[in-house]
Amino acid sequence: MIAASRAAAAQYQGVASIEHVYPLIRTSSQLDRVISEIDNAPGIVLFTLVDPVLSQRLEASCEASGSPCLSVLNPILRLFQSYLGLSSTPRAGAQHTLNADYFKRIDALNFTMMHDDGQLPENMEQADILLLGVSRTSKTPTSIYLANRGFKTANIPLVPGVPTPRSLETLRNPLVVGLLASPERIVQIRQNRLLALNADYQTAYVDRVAVAEEVAHSRRLFAERGWPSIDVTRRSIEETAAAIIDLYKEHQLKFIAQA
Repeated sequence: MIAASRAAAAQYQGVASIEHVYPLIRTSSQLDRVISEIDNAPGIVLFTLVDPVLSQRLEASCEASGSPCLSVLNPILRLFQSYLGLSSTPRAGAQHTLNADYFKRIDALNFTMMHDDGQLPENMEQADILLLGVSRTSKTPTSIYLANRGFKTANIPLVPGVPTPRSLETLRNPLVVGLLASPERIVQIRQNRLLALNADYQTAYVDRVAVAEEVAHSRRLFAERGWPSIDVTRRSIEETAAAIIDLYKEHQLKFIAQA
């Protein structure tokens, strides 16, 4: 719902939105606080309440305060009902059931945090996805996003003068993906990081020529090893992750065919 509202708001240039998010509203007393805040600051209200009593109460309050409201779930539930020929059974928080998928995501997140930034290279065979790239190519945030989707993701930085782990040469299970970005973008991000750390700018870390060579070296490495690469210069983390997941699906099909 939050993603949908943000996507909709982004279509209106020059309009700034202020979000108020109220998760896990299950009781009348919890709804009281929400209604009070809506009354004080009216605006568009999107909700996913499944309790009909709470939904009706919220809709009545929004009408009274002049706040347009919409149940995001209702049109989707009607579509499911028409297709399945079944009526839904309202269950608040049903999507948060502690099932196998939930524990798979937790396991993936634990693995990813333990294998961030080249840690425990001897365990890389256990990864689903392995990301490689020079500093500031969004390896860690992309890894965490993928972990939240249930993929065990490790990442290894490519550092000038430091050889990659030898274990990379014998990996069979993980999909290895190289992350690239333009030297200009990498320099900009690195400069901002040094500024935040109050560090010295006079270093090859932010030298345009040195960074260009880093990127060129990583590009050559990916090509030599036959690893797919993604340019993240103008991509969001979500877009990069989506492309990686597509590559992973192809990788799994090839892996099964070779087995």
